[in-house]
Amino acid sequence: MVQALAFSEASWHRPRLVGIVNVSADSFSDGGRFLTPANALAHARRLLAAGADVVELGPAASHPGAESVTADEEIRRLDLVLDHLVADGVPVSVDSFQPRTHLFAASRGAAFLNDIQGFPDPERYAELAGTGCRLVVMHSVQRRGPATKVRTDPQAVLTSLEQFFDQRLTALEAAGIDRERLIIDPGLGYFLGATPEPSLAVLAALRAIRTRFDVPIMVSPSRKSFLRAITGRELSEIGPASLAAELYAASHSVDFIRTHDVAALRDALTVLAALDQYAGASR
Repeated sequence: MVQALAFSEASWHRPRLVGIVNVSADSFSDGGRFLTPANALAHARRLLAAGADVVELGPAASHPGAESVTADEEIRRLDLVLDHLVADGVPVSVDSFQPRTHLFAASRGAAFLNDIQGFPDPERYAELAGTGCRLVVMHSVQRRGPATKVRTDPQAVLTSLEQFFDQRLTALEAAGIDRERLIIDPGLGYFLGATPEPSLAVLAALRAIRTRFDVPIMVSPSRKSFLRAITGRELSEIGPASLAAELYAASHSVDFIRTHDVAALRDALTVLAALDQYAGASR
């Protein structure tokens, strides 16, 4: 009988799994389900039990057409949930582009700050340096605000991505933020364009991006629009396509994967690790 393998025993690369908890009213996949602290905490604990390494709290949606949410409302949505998870020793990420939300989250023990705008304001870098949080610097063609539906050229997106990270990482480091604290997210779905091709181009280039910038990469293909466009599936049916894209990313040297379905991804990675170890032992 083949025994269950711990990831530490396997030679197959194992990214850290970031379980998504949308503490928001209109997230495209589960808006309103986890808006109350009790529901958000229950879901976070389910994700942890399924194998999440990090829980990410999203107090506002960022899809095209998402409602605008004030920093005060984001903080209200995060308040009790963040405190309980931090008290339990859970590494928490907060997904927001609002400076006040960042400072609140850092002051309450968040380990990661994830900004879809990629921390665009240099005047804030000194305070970000003082938080001690790891920073997820996300690229998008919009640069500011939530995703929009725009047509883009895949090669132009890759060129823009390289220029963006060159400039942004240099600026953050120059402000005193250690490179070890930086994680990059190339963006996917509507953050890259209205058609699947820019997202496919970025996924295909992940290993080159990792080599080019030599910092950890986070990706989030889970339930994204480009997968629905490719497969023709509805949101409720997009789990297998999400898993395929996540496994492709895992096999191309990413370090973090944000996902709605931690259990499926963890099990798939466990099987791949077992196969890799068995194949290695058989050589």
